[in-house]
Amino acid sequence: MSEITALSPLDGRYAAKLSHLRPIMSEYGYMHRRVQVEIAWFIALSDAGFAEFAPLSIADRAYLQSLVTDFDEEDCAAIKAEEKVTNHDVKAVEYWIKKQFKGHPALEKAAEFVHFACTSEDINNTSHALQLKAGRDAVMLPQLDAIIAKLRTMAHQHAGVPMLSRTHGQTASPTTVGKELANVVVRLQAARARIAEVKILAKMNGAVGNYNAHLAAWPDFDWEAFSQKVVQTPEPQGLGLTFQPYSIQIEPHDYMAELFDATTRANTILIDLARDIWGYVSLGYFKQKLKDGEIGSSTMPHKVNPIDFENAEGNLGLANALLTHLAQKLPVSRWQRDLTDSTVLRNIGVAWGYTALAYSALMTGLNKLELNEEALAADLDAAWEVLAEPIQTVMRRYGVQGAYEKLKEVTRGKTVTAAALHQLIASLDIPAADKERLLAMTPASYIGKAAELARRV
Repeated sequence: MSEITALSPLDGRYAAKLSHLRPIMSEYGYMHRRVQVEIAWFIALSDAGFAEFAPLSIADRAYLQSLVTDFDEEDCAAIKAEEKVTNHDVKAVEYWIKKQFKGHPALEKAAEFVHFACTSEDINNTSHALQLKAGRDAVMLPQLDAIIAKLRTMAHQHAGVPMLSRTHGQTASPTTVGKELANVVVRLQAARARIAEVKILAKMNGAVGNYNAHLAAWPDFDWEAFSQKVVQTPEPQGLGLTFQPYSIQIEPHDYMAELFDATTRANTILIDLARDIWGYVSLGYFKQKLKDGEIGSSTMPHKVNPIDFENAEGNLGLANALLTHLAQKLPVSRWQRDLTDSTVLRNIGVAWGYTALAYSALMTGLNKLELNEEALAADLDAAWEVLAEPIQTVMRRYGVQGAYEKLKEVTRGKTVTAAALHQLIASLDIPAADKERLLAMTPASYIGKAAELARRV
């Protein structure tokens, strides 16, 4: 496979942009985590106090850990070669590990404790959990944090820059550029927290969740406590996950649904942002930094298209379609298990791949933006009608009858000038101080607490 023959653009056109995610969420990453789980379980069994499996030496433990830390693509290929014979990917991992014991007498003697009492799903669910934890903590959250930090910086930088609002696409009460970006920061911070707070669960309880085989071998041993210790002990001695005590053959995947729903929420907020900035670029509120050699249109040389925000929107949509399906499908399994989750789970990397690609495009786009304060000021100066709101509100304060209706008559569907509004204000029967305050007001100064709200985000 090459960049131009890859079926998915994630492994073709956009391969370089996802180099940080691929080692974690790929088939290679999955195999790597399976080896990690098998080794952690094997070492823990040696420390369980069984007469049949003495504690491993320091040297043997170090060697076993090296199988995890030094795992590479050649090792993964060797496991895939085993799978061609076994037609079972987890059994292939078990056989590969046993082959690595050659020349290590204590390990060879204890080889049958590899994958001891485990069902394939004990290895798979923990491996997926490790992938999700690493992908979230090492890739997804840092990318999201970078976007939040960039938007926060922009919110502070442009906190006091007035901007015409456009509710329903029509001119409305002014805000500031910084305040509109601050709104997104607050939303993203909440969404980010929900992603980070999801507990990554894992189970190690046998074929149908009851420790049947475990208790057949050692009836008096507390297998549940042992399993919990392996799952929850921090890496590398354990897996550093949250223990799931109840399951069928598969871990229920409810935490995955929660995680994917939380990611979808963040992505939806960013779709909203991408569309808004696209519109502001169209209005001329933002310019885009030019890069030598780039072409915006094959026939219109003047164009600088907001392609980064368009790419982000498109890829976020793809990501959310996949994430939504994952969240809805994975918690559903027939009886004690069916295999429909297995093939779907292999697409987690695809869903997060489109998410990571979109985050990258958004950052690229945000870094290109330059504020066009002249365009913002011109729009505001042409929209004196927005001052109808403060004028009628002050009129209502002092009991002027029909305040709203009077301003509606003067402004609705008409080109409103400063002179016309000042004439109206001068005629009002309100205190002189308030009249002077209204006369001094401009569309650019009518921004309420917007600057303050932006600066404190």
